[in-house]
Amino acid sequence: IPEHFTELSIRMSEALNDSGAGKETVFERRRTYLRREQIEKLARPLVGKKRECFHFGSQSEGTATPGLQSDIDFLSSDNELNIMTVWEDWEAGMKNLLMLHDDTIPPQQYLLQVIQDYTPEPETSLIDDMLVLKDSGQVLLSAERCKQYIAYEARFQGEVTKNGPSVSSKPNWDIVYACHVIKPLPEIQHWIDRCRGIYWPPVELLEAARVAPCFLVPAGHPDSDYKREEWRLSPSLIERMLMFSFNMTQIKCYIVLKQIRKSLFAKIVGDSITSFHCKVILFYTMERTHPKLWCEHNLMFLLWLCLHVLRRWLRLARLPNYIIEGVNLFDGKLSKRMQKRLLVYIDSLIKNNLQDVFYIGIDNIGCRLQACSMRHLVQDGELRGACLRNSISLLLKFECLNRFMNVLMWFKPNQRSYHTNLEQNLKYLICTFLENSKNAISKTAALQFIKHLYALQISVQSSYYLRLRNVLDRENIRRFQYSFNSDIASSRLKFASMLYCYGHVQAAARVLEDVERRYNSKVKAVCGCGRKQRDRELQVFADMSSGNTDSEFSEMPFAFCVRFVRQESYCTPFILLCEMERNITVHEVAQRSYTDKRWMNSAEVDARPFLHYLHYLAYGGLGERDNQLHALTVLASYIYDERNTINLYHKETAFNLLGHCYEMEGEYESALHVYELSLRLQDTNNAANWHARRVLRLISG
Repeated sequence: IPEHFTELSIRMSEALNDSGAGKETVFERRRTYLRREQIEKLARPLVGKKRECFHFGSQSEGTATPGLQSDIDFLSSDNELNIMTVWEDWEAGMKNLLMLHDDTIPPQQYLLQVIQDYTPEPETSLIDDMLVLKDSGQVLLSAERCKQYIAYEARFQGEVTKNGPSVSSKPNWDIVYACHVIKPLPEIQHWIDRCRGIYWPPVELLEAARVAPCFLVPAGHPDSDYKREEWRLSPSLIERMLMFSFNMTQIKCYIVLKQIRKSLFAKIVGDSITSFHCKVILFYTMERTHPKLWCEHNLMFLLWLCLHVLRRWLRLARLPNYIIEGVNLFDGKLSKRMQKRLLVYIDSLIKNNLQDVFYIGIDNIGCRLQACSMRHLVQDGELRGACLRNSISLLLKFECLNRFMNVLMWFKPNQRSYHTNLEQNLKYLICTFLENSKNAISKTAALQFIKHLYALQISVQSSYYLRLRNVLDRENIRRFQYSFNSDIASSRLKFASMLYCYGHVQAAARVLEDVERRYNSKVKAVCGCGRKQRDRELQVFADMSSGNTDSEFSEMPFAFCVRFVRQESYCTPFILLCEMERNITVHEVAQRSYTDKRWMNSAEVDARPFLHYLHYLAYGGLGERDNQLHALTVLASYIYDERNTINLYHKETAFNLLGHCYEMEGEYESALHVYELSLRLQDTNNAANWHARRVLRLISG
């Protein structure tokens, strides 16, 4: 071992800590994506979707860093499919598919033969566009046609991109629709048998792997005659178990391998070497290396061992899949010519004792390594250390809340039995996940849903009572307060709106003053309806955390948009009712995007301008004229200040609130001007069209 490796290992470990790959950040990223996974799993049954959901890859493993710019890997599998390995696996009433494999099909690949739902006999007709007929007469589910169907269905959600088995309409997401296999598979048992008696994986992990489901993903082998029909066996859950067994040195070794791949290997072979290749190389290194060697001061030596493993496989012109035998991971990825070029570079890298790590540009690792030795700052203004860690932490929380808000839009608000559905969903969540689940992350996600749905149920119920002119009782007030800590403002603002509509203006004003105290300049808006430019940049979250530590945030510094559905109409200020009928013509409704259709039948407003608008109404109702005019000034200042644009996801609605205030002041010209500003932002599907017409009638007399 080169003498300088120990010192360089410590410096590399510190540089990784400084660039967002410290233990605290790794495990927070992992917890966040497991929680997001549970949010997806919980939501689907509530809206009638029978699918399992998983987050795989770097984000859920915690091995992403800002510089690596890792995509979000998401897998969804259909619970209504029954994948058969033998005829005895057939189940009545299920969509049955039999796995086929013979000598003409490459290892890891399968064909799926369609079997009838109500009799254990092969399907003989092409009853679906996704089915094809094999020469032997077998009806197969085509992987390629499934991807084409998914792409067609997703065409309204955004630009669809295909990458291997992934079909995604979301930027930076790889989404795979798969079939899960819960029956034992010989490939997995063979791997378990091979791993017995070696350093790693441990026995308990192998036992867990024995019962873990695998997946069939729509991807054929590039050299196969059936590449359009084939499905690839993917043991993603087992791979995640292996990754979750890593200690911090192993995690950091994997991160550095990925950084070398992206900074150094990419100059020679482009993106032909993938993160999965790096993962498999590390797996092989770990099973051959004594566990006691995996400690921080050996990091560079262990990286050196990984490169030796890669060199060995390059010399053999094959990189075997770690779990499934007979698969060469270079096939279709790394040509023979590129393998030779990479081998030459790996030889050089090993001979110069990994000095090229000083040229890793990802996350400025090379500069950080030099900074560690020269004791100077890397770059002025660069996020690092505690500041970067806090920024990443806030970003992870923001993205998790944003996804939660996005998922909530799946709930259709225009059903007649809306209140009943809310009650049923609450009972399901409480019974299934709070009372009977032992999964702590699942319970936390369920509690998040329960708080929101419970507040919505109380608001809908209160609106119904108000329509009947019933008195707001204390029990409903007490119940509503249960949801207050979901975020800084949104639940409290809905509560204040409800009090105002009931005529309890003084009480509404007290609630608003409480929100005002909580709502400082560091609070970030969260909206599930869309994205704002720069709203996920780390600098935004660094600005939020400047002058604060995690412990100084008494509450998470986020405010959801406030949403009112039609069933809450009697608890909603009049002006927002117009947002539920924002189109002038039917043609405007047809112009709405996929995302627009999910929320435009409701009223959505950013929390901060709504706070100032409610202040204006409440102070007016109390006859406090000076405070009312102050609230109007603050509302206008907030909307016009360009620094607040990043927190205004519904700026056109904020302008509509301001215009309504001017209307109530009798300043109709000012109101019309503000409505015109709103229409410049969005000329159709905007309630400002109604408001402008109304004001023009008032001006014309």
